[in-house]
Amino acid sequence: MSTVIFDGVSKKFRRGERHDSLRDLVPSLVRRAMRRTPDRTTLADQEFWAVRDMSFEVGPGEALGIIGPNGAGKSTTLKLLTKILRPTRGRIEINGRIGALIEVAAGFHPDLTGRENVYLQGAIMGMSRAEIARKFDAIVDFSGVQEFIDTPVKRYSSGMNARLGFAIAAHLDPDVLIIDEVLSVGDVGFQEKCVARMRELLARGIPLVFVSHNLGAVVQLCTRAILVDRGKVQFDGRPAETVAEFRKARRDSAAPAAAGDKPIAITDVQLLQPDGDPSPLHTTGRPMTIRVSYEAREPIRQPHVAIDIHSVDGVYCAGINTRMDDCTLGTLEGRGFVDLAIAKLALLPGCYSISAGILDPQGLRPLDLQERAFPFSVVSDRRDFGFVYLEHQWMQGHGTQIRPAARHEVRLVSPTARSLAAVALQEELE
Repeated sequence: MSTVIFDGVSKKFRRGERHDSLRDLVPSLVRRAMRRTPDRTTLADQEFWAVRDMSFEVGPGEALGIIGPNGAGKSTTLKLLTKILRPTRGRIEINGRIGALIEVAAGFHPDLTGRENVYLQGAIMGMSRAEIARKFDAIVDFSGVQEFIDTPVKRYSSGMNARLGFAIAAHLDPDVLIIDEVLSVGDVGFQEKCVARMRELLARGIPLVFVSHNLGAVVQLCTRAILVDRGKVQFDGRPAETVAEFRKARRDSAAPAAAGDKPIAITDVQLLQPDGDPSPLHTTGRPMTIRVSYEAREPIRQPHVAIDIHSVDGVYCAGINTRMDDCTLGTLEGRGFVDLAIAKLALLPGCYSISAGILDPQGLRPLDLQERAFPFSVVSDRRDFGFVYLEHQWMQGHGTQIRPAARHEVRLVSPTARSLAAVALQEELE
């Protein structure tokens, strides 16, 4: 079975030199000719490390997600894996045929048709014309560009290029699949097809390396993830844990605004573990406390606190506020906090964000609102689908228990309950 080995790999580049005249070019060439054998461990003038001492391994049926900020070295890593670039030092070992999609239309000849590019890519991957012909109909059907398959790809949109590129990479029997953020240009339906296809390849034991800014897709698809920044691996672990580290770093660098001239302001929202320690990582079925800290510049009588939870792709998961629960806060003055205690977190593994608001006594006007400003991740050994875990047990025949599990009471939130988003929208309209 195929494996991917990235062992102590580094890649350095030189910031570009531009020579506008022969007078500048000749001295530069002389300096290069007289330079001693390049030192592969240090940086010369104008050089920088794009990737430095990076190591990871991806085994059969494993999916490695690579996340990080722009300029972190993710794309350079993929180009090293696909042998577009050669490492300055280190070892890269990949056994078998690589199916790669790392840039929109990468490897496509713009003047050739979609049909011709399918055969060209297959030939580059070492396949015979007969092999490609057997796969051709499946590739075209998956890509959804049947109507334009005999049109030059230079006339394709970026989405069409991505669809055809992925279809080729995933259907020409790769031993290793390497996919970049390029999938984000496809529509939702196509992305779902891509995820299903990648799961199918993983089930066949094919290693997958996946770079994406779609953190939800990384958690959903990958078995492991690494956080890359400044060319180095900063964290390596389960996808949700890695995403939590990444989002924590982003949140620390972009803290909520100060109180300003608001009568009351949310100064922080912390997600507390059962032991009281704040953490961006929580577990399905365990307690979680959401602590909303505030600062009131003047006494605020009977306000309400509201919490919304959204998934990373914007799905509204829950909305809770003190007004719906008939809770009275009294008068808030100075600094303080309000806790929302959740006995058993019912969210399934994934990435989520919290919106927090302090509303007027009627629960209609926000006195302060922090929308989706507090990210967190959920991990679990559960493999259920969706966003919510329902504790359950299976029965067979006349009450014979198959798999014991404790029952729990499910509380349904009224569909008429006002979310923070609805409150914010009403204020805009007013």
